[in-house]
Amino acid sequence: MHQSSLIAVVFALSIANACAPSTSPSSSAPFSVVEATIPDLQTAMQEGKVTSRQLVEQSLQRIALYEDKLNAVMTVNAKALEEADRLDQERAQGKFRGPLHGIPIALKDNIHTTDIVTTGGAVAFENLMPPYDATLTKNLREAGAVVIAKTVMTELANWVANGMPGNYSALGGYGMNPYDPRRDPRPATADGRPVLNTGGSSSGIGTAASFWAANVGTETSGSILSPSNQNMLAAVKPTVGRISRYGVIPITADMDTAGPMARTVTDAAILLGVLESASPDPNDPATATCQAPPNRDYVPFLKRDGLKGARIGIPRANYYDKITLPGEKEPRGGLSEAQAKSMADAIEVLKKEGAIVVDADIPSVVDKDPKNNLLLWGTCSGPNDVRGKDQNCSYALKYGMKRDFNAWLASLGAAAPLKTLAELRAFNTAHASRQAIKYGQAQLDVSDEMDLEKDRARWEADRKKDIYLGATHGIDEALKAQNLDALLFPGSSGAGIAAKPGYPTVIVPFGLVVPVPPPNAPAFPEGFALKPAPYGVSFTGTACSEPRLIELAFAFEQATEKRVPPPSAP
Repeated sequence: MHQSSLIAVVFALSIANACAPSTSPSSSAPFSVVEATIPDLQTAMQEGKVTSRQLVEQSLQRIALYEDKLNAVMTVNAKALEEADRLDQERAQGKFRGPLHGIPIALKDNIHTTDIVTTGGAVAFENLMPPYDATLTKNLREAGAVVIAKTVMTELANWVANGMPGNYSALGGYGMNPYDPRRDPRPATADGRPVLNTGGSSSGIGTAASFWAANVGTETSGSILSPSNQNMLAAVKPTVGRISRYGVIPITADMDTAGPMARTVTDAAILLGVLESASPDPNDPATATCQAPPNRDYVPFLKRDGLKGARIGIPRANYYDKITLPGEKEPRGGLSEAQAKSMADAIEVLKKEGAIVVDADIPSVVDKDPKNNLLLWGTCSGPNDVRGKDQNCSYALKYGMKRDFNAWLASLGAAAPLKTLAELRAFNTAHASRQAIKYGQAQLDVSDEMDLEKDRARWEADRKKDIYLGATHGIDEALKAQNLDALLFPGSSGAGIAAKPGYPTVIVPFGLVVPVPPPNAPAFPEGFALKPAPYGVSFTGTACSEPRLIELAFAFEQATEKRVPPPSAP
């Protein structure tokens, strides 16, 4: 939705409902949604300080105030106030659905809702009203959440073109980072993109700016963790299969997952329990992978002393310190001086909280055999990895995208505006005037060249290698070698290795660090100074280890309490 249209809708909702029957609580004490946690919001409603309707009204007002600056929203739910009224009535009648009852939650715009268009940011799906809800959407609504909006996202979860900025789509334009919402002024990149990256294809913008309590993102490799890091959020990137992917526009079922993004670990844990189904979803076989905790409740794992006695590994090679790989002359990886200082401070916190911290390089990262080195094994993508030039990279994404995207289109039945990936590519080319291929569509091209039968054996072999390098010879070997509970990664830097086997990570806000542009990046104009950017820490573990990771992350968060709200949306 264009920004002018979106703001008009928000104001119209507020004005049209101004004279609706009052559900105001008896208390006149003001209550603000800014930085309020889900327990804060729930307690305020239980104590009669505020209603769900008033929470939604505050959310709509904040969207109206700051959306022009931040561009966090694709579509506002026109029935959000009606949903809030219904939930207020239920509460008045003694029906309480749980900790999300009446709480505004936003969804990434690749998650099906049958009453709000689901576009993936693509012009081709501008008017798509899916014929079925995502399983996670049903779970949210059954839990009493108010689905208030769809968030901006990188078009089709960033599997369209190389070089497409995060949170850019042909339909939504550029999402802006609330910690520095200026546009990049350098001529080479002055196309409207933010000067401070917003992260991966999910958006944390609206949650950071208190447009809603929390949001649901999706990740294939970094698209929950990166935007959470960039927007000073806590988040859980779950084990693949813990949350059903049914009704989510895919890249590949091998690695896709949805997950919660919030301002606190507590909120992320509460939302995770709601997103997870009580029993395996017959529409997503992977949901049998992990067993849900009793009552799908992760709150018991919010332990203030969760770090005491914990064994935390520090994977220094590449993630903290530079490393020279086999056959290469120049070192790669490592942290800037400011990032290194931030992580040193984080490690001191772990020690003070009673954790046992040990160096734990990841075997596949330091392996001297090029065939067994994770960093020398990429993911096939873009024009440099077309057929015939793709021998030293994984088919996981480009093969999986054609297989699963075409299957998703088929699931839409008569509602599908297109039938195949090939038709999408043709549509984009025909609609170039609408910015459908502003950055090209090289990712779609390399996916569509896949032959699902002839290339299946190659894909299977690559998936085995991905899991070996990421898990067997990677995370699992590092954890087992020193009996570790988790690995501590700077920011979202561990997203790539954990994504290959579908392993979980919990990220926590921690520092603010001035970004250091890459050595060959264009210079900024004289007098233009970069502002400090959020920089978190990530706890990564083996499959289904979310309960333990939440313990560690919560204890770290409580010991530090470093999150600060963005200055652009006070």
